[in-house]
Amino acid sequence: MKIASANRLSLATLLLVVTSLAGCSKPPPQALGTLEFDRITLPAPAAERVVAIEVREGEPVRTGQPLLRLDPARTRAELATARAQARQQRERLAELEAGPRREDIDKARANLAAAQAQAREARAYYARLAPLRGNGYVAAADLDRARAAAGNADGRVAAAQAALDELLHGTRPEQLAQARAAVAAADAQVDAQQVLLGKLAVVAPRAGRVDSLPYKLGDQAPVGAPLAILLAGDAPYARIYVPEPQRAGVRVGDMMRVFVAGRAQAYEGRVRMIRSEPEFTPYYALIGDDAARLSYLAEVALGADAAALPAGLPVRVELGGAAQ
Repeated sequence: MKIASANRLSLATLLLVVTSLAGCSKPPPQALGTLEFDRITLPAPAAERVVAIEVREGEPVRTGQPLLRLDPARTRAELATARAQARQQRERLAELEAGPRREDIDKARANLAAAQAQAREARAYYARLAPLRGNGYVAAADLDRARAAAGNADGRVAAAQAALDELLHGTRPEQLAQARAAVAAADAQVDAQQVLLGKLAVVAPRAGRVDSLPYKLGDQAPVGAPLAILLAGDAPYARIYVPEPQRAGVRVGDMMRVFVAGRAQAYEGRVRMIRSEPEFTPYYALIGDDAARLSYLAEVALGADAAALPAGLPVRVELGGAAQ
């Protein structure tokens, strides 16, 4: 009986020691944060009315699925204008490449011949008046006018000759280069309007879930305003703030245990990113006596078992669970 009592006393003492040691063990360092999804914002490409909404908030969508449509009437009109201007520039280029018409060259030659005839007549008239000045048969003013008329006639001959030479030499290379550049600019404007017209039908760039549709049917959003916000990804990730003393022990690829508020089970996660520059810790992520209040933003990717978790839930990550 004494031996049995001694054994029970020794067992009780051992349990007490183990319990005391367990109570004295220091819990692993932790970091707090929230569950997040990759957020995709789809801005308004033009200030047009919302004419159709194909999805609802909270609805899962696949890549390329239509979300909503904006009124395309004005963009279609601008596209038609751009196409007409492009055709005009192409015709202008074709005209310059073809060069002057034969009729224009014949007309320039006829103008030159007429100017030459007038010049000959003006010079002959002046030649007749010039000898009469010495005998006083012609006034000095009349002789000056005849001389000026002969000079003007010669100038018209030179201008007509230059106009004919311009037609005979054809289009300058610089004019052709400018016309080709104008065609390229017009075609680029057509492409831009076509791209804009395509953007008026807003589609999901990747699979996810519709988080928000800020504008309703009939609203007109300004350019750049968010038309739809998607939460992308198969599962959320934990955005946590690693305290400065634990930063050296956390690396990309480390495995972590993630505890989500309201869930008893722990989720396995892997560190996919950690910032190299510290920032001030948000008030909800402060743990214990954090004097410096500096931390490093990190992201812990979760697996498929966390796919059903909503965004925004508080999380707690044990930093001591990093795989070495």
